[in-house]
Amino acid sequence: MSTPPFQCPFLSEAAVPAVQVVEGSRDCFGCSLSPVRHSCTLEPMQRAFGLNILETLDDVCDPQRLALIVYDMQVGIVKQIKEGRQITDKVLQVLATARKTGVRVFFTRHMSLPTELMGISQFRMAMAWQKVKNPEDVHPWFLRDSPGFHLIPEMNPLPSEAIFDKITMSAFEGTPLDIAMRDCAITAFAIIGIAMEIGIEPTVRHGADLGYIPVVIKDACGFGHRDAAERSLANLAFMGDAILTTAESFCEQLGRTVPRAGGALA
Repeated sequence: MSTPPFQCPFLSEAAVPAVQVVEGSRDCFGCSLSPVRHSCTLEPMQRAFGLNILETLDDVCDPQRLALIVYDMQVGIVKQIKEGRQITDKVLQVLATARKTGVRVFFTRHMSLPTELMGISQFRMAMAWQKVKNPEDVHPWFLRDSPGFHLIPEMNPLPSEAIFDKITMSAFEGTPLDIAMRDCAITAFAIIGIAMEIGIEPTVRHGADLGYIPVVIKDACGFGHRDAAERSLANLAFMGDAILTTAESFCEQLGRTVPRAGGALA
């Protein structure tokens, strides 16, 4: 006996004679009873023990359950990478779509401590990056009030968006990010910014260990060392717990959703 096709429980032929279905998507459109995107599709989402198993970009692009992390788009970092302008353009493309659809947005900034407060790990990292042998030769690059510490003007965070400062590579370590996301019932996050091989990969791996589903928007993630960045992406693909996509695909998929109540919080 053949299995009957899945039918959205919110829809009926009497209520909605014609429903637009995007090929390859699990979305159904035209359902006036659902306030936001829901998983009612021709191909139902996988389920186990009462849980929806989110597997695809389609599954996670729900503005009520998705956050956007904009990683370290700071003046002193963007200017260091060769393709800073191109990455900035991709970041702005994704950020604009996230704001339009009401996705919650979190910015991070990397902060250096004064040398008087730098501990062993901070000195070791600074000495390695600055290629000096003596701790006395270390010069903190991203002190709180230095010009290079600030986000580039194009980011222009809204009053409804948060900025978290950190001294670690993972955006989750030592910041309120995990608490804030869990309190908003976030289950997945997309990440963009700089740099893939320095802080984005650790954030993705850390986020996956915390139970989130990471979405890495590859062409909106800058890098300082191409080979190292490619290794980071290869590692993430091998692990399999992150969804890898492009800015175009992400914005197209997210653009099909209905903004959460109130729309973008501008």
